[in-house]
Amino acid sequence: MAQNEVHQLAVNTTRALAIEAVEEAKSGHPGMPLGAAPMAFELFYNHMKHSPRNPKWLNRDRFVLSAGHGSALLYSLLHLFGYDVTIDDLRSFRQVGSITPGHPEYKLTPGVEATTGPLGQGLAVATGMAVAETHLAAKYNRPGFPIIDHYTYVICSDGDLMEGVSSEASSLAGHWNLGKLIVLYDDNNITIDGSTDLAFSEDVTMRYEAYGWQVLSVDEGDDIEAIAAALVKAKANLDQPTLIRVRTIIGKYSPVAGDSKSHGAPLGTDSVKTTLHEMGFNSEREPFDVAPEVAHYMRNKQAELAEQEKNWLRIWQDWQDKYPELASELEGSLEGILPADLFSEEFFSLKDAAATRVQSGKMLNYINKKLPNLLGGSADLAGSNNSTLDGSGEFQKNYRQGKNIHFGVREFGMASIINGIVLHGGLRGFAATFFIFTDYMKMSMRLAALMDIPVLYILTHDSIGLGEDGPTHEPIEQLATFRAMPNINVFRPADGVETAAGYQLWLESQRPTALILTRQKLSYVQGDPEGALRGAYVLKDSQDFDIILIASGSEVEIALAAHDMLAEEDIRARVVSMPCQNLFDGQDRAYRNQVLPPSCRKRVSVEAAATFGWQKYIGIEGVAVGMESFGGSGKGSDLFKHFGLTPEAVAEAAKGLLETKAR
Repeated sequence: MAQNEVHQLAVNTTRALAIEAVEEAKSGHPGMPLGAAPMAFELFYNHMKHSPRNPKWLNRDRFVLSAGHGSALLYSLLHLFGYDVTIDDLRSFRQVGSITPGHPEYKLTPGVEATTGPLGQGLAVATGMAVAETHLAAKYNRPGFPIIDHYTYVICSDGDLMEGVSSEASSLAGHWNLGKLIVLYDDNNITIDGSTDLAFSEDVTMRYEAYGWQVLSVDEGDDIEAIAAALVKAKANLDQPTLIRVRTIIGKYSPVAGDSKSHGAPLGTDSVKTTLHEMGFNSEREPFDVAPEVAHYMRNKQAELAEQEKNWLRIWQDWQDKYPELASELEGSLEGILPADLFSEEFFSLKDAAATRVQSGKMLNYINKKLPNLLGGSADLAGSNNSTLDGSGEFQKNYRQGKNIHFGVREFGMASIINGIVLHGGLRGFAATFFIFTDYMKMSMRLAALMDIPVLYILTHDSIGLGEDGPTHEPIEQLATFRAMPNINVFRPADGVETAAGYQLWLESQRPTALILTRQKLSYVQGDPEGALRGAYVLKDSQDFDIILIASGSEVEIALAAHDMLAEEDIRARVVSMPCQNLFDGQDRAYRNQVLPPSCRKRVSVEAAATFGWQKYIGIEGVAVGMESFGGSGKGSDLFKHFGLTPEAVAEAAKGLLETKAR
């Protein structure tokens, strides 16, 4: 069999495995794999630099399936190219406990670079990977030693390009001239509801040219030669990201080709047989069969890919010998090694009265002096967020070494791009904005939590304390929202020492950390870093206390003042600072009972946010002092009084509880 014939058989085998996996599961999306298999296979076979035997090879090209619903296509490719994805894994598609879930999941399946599915985010995450590549290349490459030199590829759908996050990221990719970002657009004119004519009639080519991208077109999705030529041209243009618009037919070869019916439902047994016949497969072919010619063809390619990695390893070793300090620095960054003296007395020295956003800025710059691999920025609020890395320059197309990223007013794009930067490896990424604007970026934060990647979110202006900007900018329900999310540390510090503890938590964690910070100045409450890192601790106590006051952030000093007021009336209170509920929940029962003894059922929580969720800590006899409405516009101090968030109000709530007990 001629090589081009084997290549086409391998493409059709990719299609066959994908639709058979969907049929076996009786669930999934067969249409996209049938239409997009030629471009995907050609990319993996002839253009992508990757290592099935070592999926985490540093200099591999990254591939992100932004159209994550087409996961069966990706799993079929991974199997054929020799990744640790077996036929049994394909047979277990979408089943509980399998490594082939309905949408690709990072850390679960070898070869999957990012969790995707919510449309648009894969393209945005890939933008972050391309940022990381160019930043690390500028920092570590030396003449003759291109140790960081790879591309980032994406396959996206019509739906991806409808989502606003892809527009945000694409605009930035063009602005930054990310020439090693190449997006293959599966242009099949179909969404779940039907033809894209229903809601998507813009000229995508003109739109991307306006972003500053190179746009190439392939008129026939099965024209492998045209796809190959477009990829070669895209790789040659290092000054612009490239969108390759490939016109495909969803559900190609199936009885429902070109129809939205092929998008999100199995074809059915008879239709699968018809589709396989149209692709030229013999009726005697068994499901999930890979022809010997294809298996041999793929083994040869796996050997070629392994040689690519070996060639790079020789360059890497020579680079290590010539630049040992650079090598040590990069290896430490890749492995997440922290300096032995990082958490010194100086780390916890912020004991002045200041807004926690100010204390956060000091911590960020202290860490930047100790660690070489910080990269991040703000969505047009760097001054307000105190998130600028002093003296570290701005990441721009003409200065890739810059560590401060200006995202513009693009919160969603920012959060997705930071995910990509962290996923790439070798960098610690942070994103900063006002806490209220997490409403724009929540889906990306959720994916960071799902992937268990250590992104830092610097979220300032955390309550009605921000004042005059009013209820549109005052987060009320956001704390409860993120506390309900698994795998994210939501940390609201009360002073500079607790803020430092929040940074230590992030640096030592493998999951996202959200620092919730004030605009207004706070007193030094003598926070305890060890207690803060356990999520909650006794900050101030009384012998044989009658009641427990629990608070976080700016309201800790309110609880402390209420404690003193109660003491004047011979009422004994314990004050608990609780900067991170999920950390406290993770402590052993003995510690939790030590901080919140079950014998003391009179408890008051105080927080300038929605009270939802505090019942877990105050119980049925407790009182939650907080916000039951949106905020208002005025001085922060006046708003606290207006909404009853004062020491007097907390003391009265405590006395009311104790009077109830007395009766």
